Amino acid sequence: MKTVFIADSHPVVQVGITQMLSIETGFKVIGTARTSSELFEKLENETPDILMLEMDFPEINGIACLRKMKKNHPDVKVLMYSGQSEDVYAISSIRAGAQGYLSKNADLDYIVAALEKISDGKMFITNELAQRLAFDEGTQKPRRLFRKLSTREIEVLKMLASGKRNKDVALGLGLNEKTISTYKARLMKKLNVDNMVDLLQQAKALDIF
Repeated sequence: MKTVFIADSHPVVQVGITQMLSIETGFKVIGTARTSSELFEKLENETPDILMLEMDFPEINGIACLRKMKKNHPDVKVLMYSGQSEDVYAISSIRAGAQGYLSKNADLDYIVAALEKISDGKMFITNELAQRLAFDEGTQKPRRLFRKLSTREIEVLKMLASGKRNKDVALGLGLNEKTISTYKARLMKKLNVDNMVDLLQQAKALDIF
């Protein structure tokens, strides 16, 4: 029996996944957490095989939480999941060390399939995402621009797009404000814009909001 830990801010999601996995799936939920501080506190006493981690996790965002997981608990495999755009956040999740990414819009059967694949030491992304990555249509220019961004640049862009000030972004990512200004300049250059309004419009086109 493989063990799973659920890091999600919504109790109904925790309960729903726990009940689903309890029905002869070969997986058992051994713990849940609603914030990053609660997650790392509980992981001092519990070591699951797989962590299911919500992208929009409270206190520190999912990618930052994932990086900390890889540093503090390198043997725990991580399945990221989110209601955010799959072809945007799956790439950044995999780059940051996740073994898989699952959209909250996916069928329930995908949860077990993803856990099984990750448990076997393989990477999990949906067939739909694999096809989009393989066939980047000409109409997907914003996506191609997005793929030029580093994982850290994606984090900064998402936080700026959510309305956070430089000071708040710096605090959330453990950086100084000058560094955030540098990232903003890089983002404008890579996304071919020269002001914040256009930068946020690009973020909107990428489903960052």
